[in-house]
Amino acid sequence: MKILFVCPEYRKSGFGKNTKMENTPIYKIFLNTAFRPNLPVLTLAALTPKEHTVEVVDEIVEDINFDINYDIVGITTMTPSAIRVYEIADEFRRRGVTVVLGGWHPSVLPEEAKEHADSVVIGEAEELWGNLLKDYSNNKLKPFYKQTNIVDLSLVPKVLNERKLLKYGTFPEGIEATRGCTVGCKFCACTSKPYYRKFRKKAINEIIEEISHIKKKFIVFTDSNLTFDPSYAKKLFREMKSLNKKFYALGTISLFENDDELLKLAADAGLMQINVGLESSSQESIDSVSKTTNKVNRYASTIKKIHDNGIATLGYFMFGLETDTLNIFQRTSDFVKDINLDLAHFMMLTPYPGTHFYTKFEKENRILTRDWSKYDLDHVVFQPKNMTPEELLEGTRSVVKQYTSPFNVIGQIVKSIKIGYYPFLSTMSLNLLNYQWARRFLYSKDYDYI
Repeated sequence: MKILFVCPEYRKSGFGKNTKMENTPIYKIFLNTAFRPNLPVLTLAALTPKEHTVEVVDEIVEDINFDINYDIVGITTMTPSAIRVYEIADEFRRRGVTVVLGGWHPSVLPEEAKEHADSVVIGEAEELWGNLLKDYSNNKLKPFYKQTNIVDLSLVPKVLNERKLLKYGTFPEGIEATRGCTVGCKFCACTSKPYYRKFRKKAINEIIEEISHIKKKFIVFTDSNLTFDPSYAKKLFREMKSLNKKFYALGTISLFENDDELLKLAADAGLMQINVGLESSSQESIDSVSKTTNKVNRYASTIKKIHDNGIATLGYFMFGLETDTLNIFQRTSDFVKDINLDLAHFMMLTPYPGTHFYTKFEKENRILTRDWSKYDLDHVVFQPKNMTPEELLEGTRSVVKQYTSPFNVIGQIVKSIKIGYYPFLSTMSLNLLNYQWARRFLYSKDYDYI
């Protein structure tokens, strides 16, 4: 059996055509593969019996050849890439190829996905993929395969030789240690899948073995929150110290506030940057989304502690929350300067299907579009409560414009030198990537109000 896995590029669908710079081979191969580990695809490849042939196409850096006679084409998709995935699926099916869709979006809207697929995988796929392949071989492929229990992470194979399937690889390489998040933020896609609310951990010796097979120095943990269980994270960091790796991870800022040991062990293990969802400069707005772990008045002191351990900090902010008013924009601009982040990224609330906000806004008739390609955190897709859609977009743009001015970007990079060599390299590359994104967001008509 010949199987193709496709990693889609959603901007080929409908909007947001690449700039001239982004269409250059160097940009595509290097910058556009940054922080794109494709672990779900590589995990499925590892689960595929060896008698089958597996190929992977990353559409960012290479075109799909629809003329090859594949038996199965599998595509996992999040909401922003769903429309592009449907286009790809429709073309393969037109040529008589069996298409299987899965991932976050099809798991929430399986009937929609089924219109473009022969079969849809609902939920985590580790226990379903082998049965699906057997059914296909026996001409008994089912329209839906649904995971009904929590997947035991011991069943998830290590991704070893499968990383070679990506033509240009990724920078850095991805690794998963834990899965799930119990916080339950109202905006988060994790809340739409009950199985993902269960926090699970892989055996540390298995993680260390997988990391040991990665030749690259830089890795990124794809976990929703690597530090959710501090005792587990500390054990992992102790074991990682001898591996001589540098890594990025997502974490909760409050966990670093009073745990000096966690910070020290993370730094010794090679953590050069922690990415945290700060969400807002308003405690009222944070409380309104049920993220009780975040305390705005402690951000600055905690970030200083992180810096003192030689770790850079990237913070994410979201505009358009239910308690946000027009003063949130300038307030956030001033706030970001005060807390000394190494990089801030600003986005607009996006009510993903299955989340609390999507259900709420749908009932209140506040969903403005179901063009999934616009569900990328850069478009206004709902009616905000305390401002117009135009005001939300222009307010976000005003913050982005101030923050990504050439003078400010250079200042961000220069001040990171004192944190350390690797955090400086990380801060420099990410600030430049953020600057490039901002040019499109600020000046492309593709991002104008719907």
